Amino acid sequence: MIDFAEARRMMVDGQVRTVDVTDQRILAAMLEIPREKFVPNDRAALAYLDRDVPVTAPGPAQRCLLKPMVLAKLVQAAEIGPQDLILDVGCASGYSAALLSRLGDSVVALEEDPDLVRTANETLDAVGATNVAVVAGPLPAGWPSEGPYDVIVVAGAIEVEPEALCAQLKHRGRLVCVRRSGAVSKAMLYRRDHEDVSGWPIFDAAAPLLPGFAKTPEFVF
Repeated sequence: MIDFAEARRMMVDGQVRTVDVTDQRILAAMLEIPREKFVPNDRAALAYLDRDVPVTAPGPAQRCLLKPMVLAKLVQAAEIGPQDLILDVGCASGYSAALLSRLGDSVVALEEDPDLVRTANETLDAVGATNVAVVAGPLPAGWPSEGPYDVIVVAGAIEVEPEALCAQLKHRGRLVCVRRSGAVSKAMLYRRDHEDVSGWPIFDAAAPLLPGFAKTPEFVF
């Protein structure tokens, strides 16, 4: 029988604190949220490993929970305040939304897979994340009807500029994601200053590619 409380402690101490995540709110939330409930029952033993954990069947569109240290560093870089409205793009089964719900005022959790939408709703309700609204729609479009947002967290990798998402940020809003370019992959922080958006790399990171964010192949003649 796995001691999940001990597994959470080992995850935080061995994977998260060691990569300079110092925000005590993030550490406390990750110690409390039962990550094992956000993965299929037959994968519960994988929930706290230092890896992206699959939550759907294998295949080109397989979805995962982000590696704990990547998620924690992205969230810390977003500098979430207690009054912030947050958009979680690609929430999958809801773990990232549960974490964000402990940091900001409210969370809009966007997912396009119908089974994951249902799972996220049920699991977030079970863990008491009452300030999260799960919505269904294509991930690259975001959810402008509830915006603009203080923070947007893209819970996976993208290969294109997140222009439509950045347009949903408030002035001084922040977006974090993992940007993939060929074999190179970096965590990125974007900030909006009135109508201008700038982005820069913040650390090396890898993550599964999210649906709709693949770069269109270029044809060479």
